[in-house]
Amino acid sequence: MPIWGDRLLAAGGAPVTVPRDPARDAAREELLNADYHKNDPSVLERVTDWFWDRINHALGSLSGDGTDGTTGLVLFLIVAALIAAAVWWRLGAPKRAARTVLGVYGTEGPRSAAQYRADAAGHAAAGRWAEAVREQMRALVRALEERTLLDTRPGRTADEAAAEAGRALPEHAAALTAAARTFDDIAYGDRTADQVAYQLLLDLDRALERTRPALAQAPVTASAPAPTTGGAA
Repeated sequence: MPIWGDRLLAAGGAPVTVPRDPARDAAREELLNADYHKNDPSVLERVTDWFWDRINHALGSLSGDGTDGTTGLVLFLIVAALIAAAVWWRLGAPKRAARTVLGVYGTEGPRSAAQYRADAAGHAAAGRWAEAVREQMRALVRALEERTLLDTRPGRTADEAAAEAGRALPEHAAALTAAARTFDDIAYGDRTADQVAYQLLLDLDRALERTRPALAQAPVTASAPAPTTGGAA
């Protein structure tokens, strides 16, 4: 009995023998034509359909269809845990929101260093350590601006102020960086302020008041030897 693909009829009716393997390859290539797959679901759609099939199966199991309710509940909890893990991995912990770091003075604009220091001391006396830290850091930066060690620039962040001040006061550069980090963590992050954080900023502010900026030294040039006058012996 002839097998399809072994014999075909030519246009004139004469039989033509076609080997089986080339016929199979030709049929496979024809089926791979894109025109046959224009309406096929995408990979994402197939994955989504599979996922919802699993969810429906798990929910059906909860009502007793297919397997017992305990098995369905376990499957549902596993799927829910996988979804939660995927969301956690993608977005992070729920409490971790995108942090917008404003200028060191916030939206109010700068006041005098003396005013910031007075406000910081008042908050500290009342035990409001977060407010005390914020006002003390602002007093520190404002004092540097008043001494013209920093130019008055709206929108400057605490990190930027620390980096710029550290170049003028290199012996305090590390302490300034740490102070800016403490300010950011308390003002815009989730760190709890305490008396220690406030006292560190207060001590740094006082130390900076006693520090002179590092001035660039002019290069030393060798003086030319004084001309000598010669005379006749």
